[in-house]
Amino acid sequence: MNRRAPAAGVPSPCINVCRMDARRGWCEGCARTIDEIAAWASLDDAAKRAIWRQLPVRRAALQRDPVPVLPEPPPPR
Repeated sequence: MNRRAPAAGVPSPCINVCRMDARRGWCEGCARTIDEIAAWASLDDAAKRAIWRQLPVRRAALQRDPVPVLPEPPPPR
């Protein structure tokens, strides 16, 4: 009997760039919210696909209007 491994399901969009955009509340790497990231393992495939559908718009917003990184202030004299 030839058995195949079960399908892995919907993959995570994580790309190992884990920084949260404070203004929007999205990860700069995968564009998910912290709640979506935390819940990912327990979500069903339909919920994961619903998140995936939102990511292109979020990624475009992150690229179009990045939050500026301010330089460090000079040390006190």
